[in-house]
Amino acid sequence: MSHTNRDQAKLLARIRRLKGQMEAVERALDAGESCGDILNLVASVRGAVNGLTVELIEDHIRGHVAGHDTQVEREEGAAELIEIVRRYLK
Repeated sequence: MSHTNRDQAKLLARIRRLKGQMEAVERALDAGESCGDILNLVASVRGAVNGLTVELIEDHIRGHVAGHDTQVEREEGAAELIEIVRRYLK
């Protein structure tokens, strides 16, 4: 079982909150809110995405790197994570 299946309810709750934050940005733009207010909302979205990303990375490390018995499986999990982090940081 994948860690995302095991923690699905928690992850979906985070996604729903993130969706609500994005809808708040949309409403603020539609309402002509100030740039500062909109930037603060966007900063909140960014923080939420980063929090979700950190949680998923941590779960990946626990499940696909530290959680494997063989060195080969740990190296494969680490290599996959390295590639994901490289893409994320671009």
